[in-house]
Amino acid sequence: MDNPVAWQMWTPETLALAKKTNRLIFVSIGYAACHWCHVMEHESFENEQVAKILNESFIPIKIDREERPDVDRIYMNYVQATTGGGGWPLNVFITPELEPIFGGTYWPGPGSTSSYGQHVGFVGILEKIRDVWNNQRQRCLDSARDITSQLRQFAQEGTISRDGKGAEEDGEGMDLELLDEAYEHYAAKFDLKNAGFGGAPKFPTPVNLSFLLRLGQYPGPVKDVVGDEECDNAKKMAVETLTQMARGGIHDLIGHGFSRYSVTRDWSLPHFEKMLYDQAQLLPAYLDAYLLTGSQELLESVHDIATYLTTAPMHSETGGFFSAEDADSYYRPNDAEKREGAFYVWTLKEFQDVLGERDAGVCAKYWNVHENGNVSPEHDAHDELISQNVLNVRSTPEAIAKDSGLSVDQVQQILKDSRQKLLEHRNKERPRPALDDKIVVGWNGLAMGALARTAAVLEKSDPERAKVYLSAAEKASHFINKELWNESDGTMKRVYREGPGDAPAFADDYAFLISGLIDLYEATWHDGYLVWADQLQKSQIKQFWDKQAAGFYSTADSQPDLLLRLKDGMDNAEPSTNGVSASNLNRLASILEDDDYRLKAKKTAEAFEAEVMQHPFLFTSMMDAVVVSKLGMSNYALCGEGPEIDEAVQRLRMQPRPTRTLVRLGGGGAQSEWLRGRNQLLASMDAGKASVQLCEGMSCRMLEVGEVGT
Repeated sequence: MDNPVAWQMWTPETLALAKKTNRLIFVSIGYAACHWCHVMEHESFENEQVAKILNESFIPIKIDREERPDVDRIYMNYVQATTGGGGWPLNVFITPELEPIFGGTYWPGPGSTSSYGQHVGFVGILEKIRDVWNNQRQRCLDSARDITSQLRQFAQEGTISRDGKGAEEDGEGMDLELLDEAYEHYAAKFDLKNAGFGGAPKFPTPVNLSFLLRLGQYPGPVKDVVGDEECDNAKKMAVETLTQMARGGIHDLIGHGFSRYSVTRDWSLPHFEKMLYDQAQLLPAYLDAYLLTGSQELLESVHDIATYLTTAPMHSETGGFFSAEDADSYYRPNDAEKREGAFYVWTLKEFQDVLGERDAGVCAKYWNVHENGNVSPEHDAHDELISQNVLNVRSTPEAIAKDSGLSVDQVQQILKDSRQKLLEHRNKERPRPALDDKIVVGWNGLAMGALARTAAVLEKSDPERAKVYLSAAEKASHFINKELWNESDGTMKRVYREGPGDAPAFADDYAFLISGLIDLYEATWHDGYLVWADQLQKSQIKQFWDKQAAGFYSTADSQPDLLLRLKDGMDNAEPSTNGVSASNLNRLASILEDDDYRLKAKKTAEAFEAEVMQHPFLFTSMMDAVVVSKLGMSNYALCGEGPEIDEAVQRLRMQPRPTRTLVRLGGGGAQSEWLRGRNQLLASMDAGKASVQLCEGMSCRMLEVGEVGT
């Protein structure tokens, strides 16, 4: 059915129309893979009664949050502040001056089965807001101004520390004890039974897992403050969480990749959409966990995610990575209705039909498949999962072998063969969920960096797959450079879909892309990636730097259509723009020996000093900058080639050290002419003579291979 709502774009013309007609604007923000967005679309926006009210009494605007995260964040802050919760779809009524008066998330449409109890329906909300605006307009305007004033105060994040009310000017308040406080928060929240933190729903939040993994990899003084036992426990919590996720329903155990979050606290039932930004952050988390444990199970998850990123449907033939796969799909091609999780769930009978009686019995025990399904009715509001099973590992080959009279090798072979049969059946019989085929710069930057790091680590042990991963990362870089970067004015577009989109790149796009390019350099030794990273860093500073309070705004000062200009300091589903930017500045300062970058990194962290000191666990991506501000960075310069240099490179790559950078000036295919011109310390080194030098604080010293990485 065609959507009868007369949706408008968020443009100057539409906003001007609202002022001219003096109508409220109804803004609905979502994203292509959002399940509840589709539910509300079907229940409400395809309904003639709803459309009539929206078209006659409001200016309806639909926004893709992935294209305009700046608009989304402003009104998400409002909804979270006024309702105590948030999510998508995000629906908000705003005045022609863009000030919010009422908002929420999903509201049931006419005839919805979700409309029960005190849950007000969408039609009732529309009629109430329309009547209040028509009959009590001044009251609405006064309320909107009061709310906006409060939002402006809430939006002071990243400025408090510089207005005389925050910490001292020299940043002495940012001590290493903050890392201990952040650790203690997660230790107290850790779920001892199921791993992860807190109750349901459970989100992976990879930025926090990465912090816990690297806590013991910082220089010695951090361990002195936090404690050896605590650092070991931090690693244990992260590894256990990643392991339980890999075995849980949140992981696509037949295909590849991870869903966005788990509805249940034991990771067994996911909300089925798969997001690029999750895969791109989980990959380095699993990689670090593997490096710190040597676990083959964790290495399998590394390859699982990397394979998902580098194959269809997520990997574009043009070179970039697409944004997401939907949660909903048709169970069979001729079905009339989509169902959440239809692509991923199984009945016991399907197992038996596809695998045969014996193998189905083995796999059902291993993946927790039951005749009546394994999804509790309380988690199946629309009766879509009756008798269905979400696969999650609940046994071991050893236990199954003992019960079935088979050998462990036989069970493992059955599981391997059955997974392939189930995958082939799924791909043949079930329509794949819809693909959000936007290529978003920031998320591609995260994916590039993750794949580049993975390729560098696996170059010796698994060269064929490492080559595939690195090639995909490089192709994405070249695609963005060609299609979305404008070198003449130093700006980018944020999104590509059948051509560049209209929205400019935001500060997070620059931050995540710069980070990925630095990783690409350290995987390839081609300093062209550093050239571009340096250009992007200068552009990010020019467009987004706060000259008064330091740090980076999310939007450029030239952005005309926003109620507020915000700074992003706290980590969420993605790491914070300023946390990643501070790390980028420190890494570039170390590689390029650039004092301006070094100072801006310090000032970026200090801009959030008041907030970080109050709740350090909300700012884990900023902890690298806290450590560097106290202990500095280390830059390893590798020259020439030979077995000893190869060994040094391998040792360094196998150690996930967050306050260290690597450069190579000769051998290994290194391209370093620009780098040597940019960094005078490196210019004086003999690139052809085999050596390893450690550069810290404007001086370098020679190392023996055995000293590397210690």
